[in-house]
Amino acid sequence: GGGPGGYVASIRCAQQGMRVACIDQSPLPGGTCLREGCIPSKVLLESSAHFDHASHQLAQHGVMVETPRLDLTRMMKRKDQTVHMLGKGVESLFKKHQITFFQGMGTVQAPGQVRLTLVNGDLQELKAERILLAMGSQSVEIPQIPLDGHRMVTSSEALCWQEPPAHLLIVGGGYIGLELGSVWRRLGSRVTVVESQERILPAMDEGLAKEAQRLFARQGMVFMCGQKVLSAQTHASGCMLAMDDGSQLEGTHILTAVGRMPRSGGEDLKQHGIQLDERGYIRINEQFETSVKGIYALGDLVPGPMLAHKAEEEAVVLAKQWNGQPARMDYERIPSVIYTHPEIASIGWSEEHLTASQVPYKKGTFHFRANGRARAVGQVDGWVKTLADPTDGKILGVHILGEVAGELIHEAAVVMRFGGTVQDLAEVCHAHPTFSEALKESALAVDEQAIHA
Repeated sequence: GGGPGGYVASIRCAQQGMRVACIDQSPLPGGTCLREGCIPSKVLLESSAHFDHASHQLAQHGVMVETPRLDLTRMMKRKDQTVHMLGKGVESLFKKHQITFFQGMGTVQAPGQVRLTLVNGDLQELKAERILLAMGSQSVEIPQIPLDGHRMVTSSEALCWQEPPAHLLIVGGGYIGLELGSVWRRLGSRVTVVESQERILPAMDEGLAKEAQRLFARQGMVFMCGQKVLSAQTHASGCMLAMDDGSQLEGTHILTAVGRMPRSGGEDLKQHGIQLDERGYIRINEQFETSVKGIYALGDLVPGPMLAHKAEEEAVVLAKQWNGQPARMDYERIPSVIYTHPEIASIGWSEEHLTASQVPYKKGTFHFRANGRARAVGQVDGWVKTLADPTDGKILGVHILGEVAGELIHEAAVVMRFGGTVQDLAEVCHAHPTFSEALKESALAVDEQAIHA
């Protein structure tokens, strides 16, 4: 696998003097993240935001324009060019570090042995001291929705439509559904999100998720929470979802966004003695080694959040361990970001988790509407919430809904990484006016010391 886990492991191991070969089915390394996940979705989110801004927000700044016209072909071309350029960038890094890249399919034959089937059909046997499995994940397909790649699709196809759907029905209120729903809503689609749980983003901070849903609804997205899909079908004019309450939901396209599953191969790995858990993840120890000595796994194949940066960090830790350096993966301080508008970012524990675990905490909240930079930019929705240990002030979690939340969260990540406290964060001088002052104020608010609240 040549995705974020595989290619970062390849580069870091090569930097440490190891001979490395990387196998991937695509002509360029980068994986799902680069080709049909993180990168193309962010390109379309950025481009669609410009279109939405020109259509609805420029006038408040005194900039008057004619009704903007959408050139979706050019937008998609920019997306494809960005993906290709970044893929070529990783390819050049492989060449720089003398990493052998094979386009094809690798199959584990035994510890230390891989059979390589190249794209032209040729077979080759590879031998290595260590084998790393990093095949990533794929979209979950549910039997209720028979995918056809046109009207009923996964996120892969939804990144490539040549015209906006008239009415997009999204099954799943997680980050994938919300990001792609945001793209197509901005470009003119009606968007309805169906979520089986009682709220969107069920794994995130409840207060943050509820406020995000309110803001997205204000933008025009429709939410149907607490409802399950029984079946789906297409017809001449579009498609239809049959719901568990007996109702039917009509649309022109259906996007399934109910999560991702590890591309572990199931029985193929089991026959070699590699153990999987009940959800299909590969079981590993703290050294990322599977139940078979000499075979390792990381990224979306193993338990933990399915995030590209988690896989990258695992790859760096793994390479350190292989090089004889002490290293351990910290799974409690992995930031997560949802690139909607406003953005959503979290690190550490939520209030719900702390309460359920009977862990005492105190919190400080600061709203962007009281932040000078947010007022100047005109983006005042959302807040920063900081959770801390009431005894020593150690930061337990930070949750942000607002402009550039995905950038702000990393200040909290650094403080938490080094065992810092809310007092440490509050005592750092922040430039004015900046969005980051909201993070400082939320830290001050933990001890009821916020200046502007």
